[in-house]
Amino acid sequence: MSTIARARCRLAAHPLALDAALAAAVLACMVAGSFVDPHGRAGVTWGVRTPDPLSLLLMALGAAALVFRRRAPITVLALTSGVSVVECVTGDPRAPVVMSAVVALYTVAATTDRPTTWRVGLLTMTVLTGAAMLAGPLPWYAQENLAVFAWTGIGATAGDAVRSRRAFVHAIRERAERAERTREEEARRRVAEERLRIARDLHDVVAHHIALVNVQAGVAAHVMDKRPDQAKEALAHVREASRSALDELRATVGLLRQSDDPAAPTEPAPGLDRLDELVGTFRNAGLHVEVARADQGTAALPAAVDLAAYRVIQEALTNVQKHAGPEAKAEVSVVRVGPNIEITVLDDGTGEHDAPAAAGGGHGLLGMRERVTAVRGTLTTGPRYGGGFRVHAILPVKMPVEDRDRA
Repeated sequence: MSTIARARCRLAAHPLALDAALAAAVLACMVAGSFVDPHGRAGVTWGVRTPDPLSLLLMALGAAALVFRRRAPITVLALTSGVSVVECVTGDPRAPVVMSAVVALYTVAATTDRPTTWRVGLLTMTVLTGAAMLAGPLPWYAQENLAVFAWTGIGATAGDAVRSRRAFVHAIRERAERAERTREEEARRRVAEERLRIARDLHDVVAHHIALVNVQAGVAAHVMDKRPDQAKEALAHVREASRSALDELRATVGLLRQSDDPAAPTEPAPGLDRLDELVGTFRNAGLHVEVARADQGTAALPAAVDLAAYRVIQEALTNVQKHAGPEAKAEVSVVRVGPNIEITVLDDGTGEHDAPAAAGGGHGLLGMRERVTAVRGTLTTGPRYGGGFRVHAILPVKMPVEDRDRA
């Protein structure tokens, strides 16, 4: 930082000292100007004329008032205008006391609004110029009288221009700060949504596959001694379910990697094209599942909708496996209805699907609802009349452009 910049920062930190320095500079200019004789034989000449004591006093009072120009600009303008009127009436030759009023008028224009500047500026110009023309010792058309009018007008105009520029710069800075806050809030919102989406994916993957592993491990332990072949088959299903879980976890966690991280195996997000494979894992675990589809031959679903449909069926069947009882049967239907695709999962079990959530230990239904809501769909869940549970999701086939970009 240069010496001038450091000095400017120090003065900005002490405004009273800055105003005192300005007042001293204005006083020096007024005293120097008081030695100029505008009525010499050869025009304006420098002389050794000593100013009148009253003029010196008026100059000192006007400069002293400028020290407080920031704290009370209107009061300072009134004081400097008063001493300027006295000088205009009594001074001959006249000392430039009006310079203090010009600085005070500039301060008023720079710190107030435009209507106030117009009112106060016109009043000051009228009073000072009128006093100089009507009550002064010089003719009304003298250059000194016209100079009073001109300099007061320049002070008001300059102050108004500075105030307008400050307001413009402040508005630009405020808009930039608002835009920055908006970008930060949008970034935080997108990060939160992405975290929630990844959390739902992890929950769906882990809950589904761990439930299958648990069931198959129980079967293997039950028939290990009497039916080793069936136990071996159950353990094979355990190995397959755990491998599938690892693959899906690797694909999901791979989204969190940076671009320069080592490459990890990935695969496309699952969708309804893998529904048969998904249902097969539940059938291998001993759950009787029937599937009815009426969506083949239609246009491909958006990736986010396809994934949401797959996860809803996966979570619903996992809940049937965990809570509906050992003899439960499930029905899955996928139907294209106009601009929507409807997913329905029914079971005839006797268990309580929402028991884990009520106890604070599960988030299956909540995760399904969040996933469906994220793609602008609707989800209804609840017990069926006569026993069992029903999960019904309506997902839009076409998503808004902003949602597709976010997905």
